[in-house]
Amino acid sequence: MITTDNEKFAQRMRLFRNHGISTDFRQRERQGSWFYEMMDLGYNYRLTDIQCALGLTQLKRLSDFLKRRRQIAHKYDTVFRGMNSISPLRNNKNSLHSYHLYVIKIDTNIISRPSAFAKLRLKGIGVNVHHIPVHLHPFYQKTFGYTKGLCPVAEHAYEKILSLPMWPGMKTVDIKKVIHEVKKTMLKN
Repeated sequence: MITTDNEKFAQRMRLFRNHGISTDFRQRERQGSWFYEMMDLGYNYRLTDIQCALGLTQLKRLSDFLKRRRQIAHKYDTVFRGMNSISPLRNNKNSLHSYHLYVIKIDTNIISRPSAFAKLRLKGIGVNVHHIPVHLHPFYQKTFGYTKGLCPVAEHAYEKILSLPMWPGMKTVDIKKVIHEVKKTMLKN
């Protein structure tokens, strides 16, 4: 789902999601016409009725999901702020974080990210690495000639970040296990 208050963007997105076709069936029905034109290359990005129903149901639960994610993040923050080997990412005080991911920054002088990743995965903690810098992906390198070194700050940050498990259905026991294993892994090598 995408929302915008820009009519040009909205029209462009409708075109793209509907095979690049100028009108959808509802518009043609209202006009009493069958005629349409393919204006640009597009895709079939229309949701099914089942996906729409699920989405509407999930939207009703959004505030509960966000509340739970923020509770989990608060528990993580409370423990991890006091550790030297890792630190949670800072949040802007004027924003309200959704905690789609919970990212920590690892002090790689204490433990390498590959080592932390492997050890936590062995303990059943579903850590992951997100946000690979865009310019390091083959598509952008091939298409635009981007190379390593183009964005050194992003590359440096990327080498140190790890995402911890974060989902609204996490139980207290799950959170405690993540915290326990992260502390154990990060405090001793």
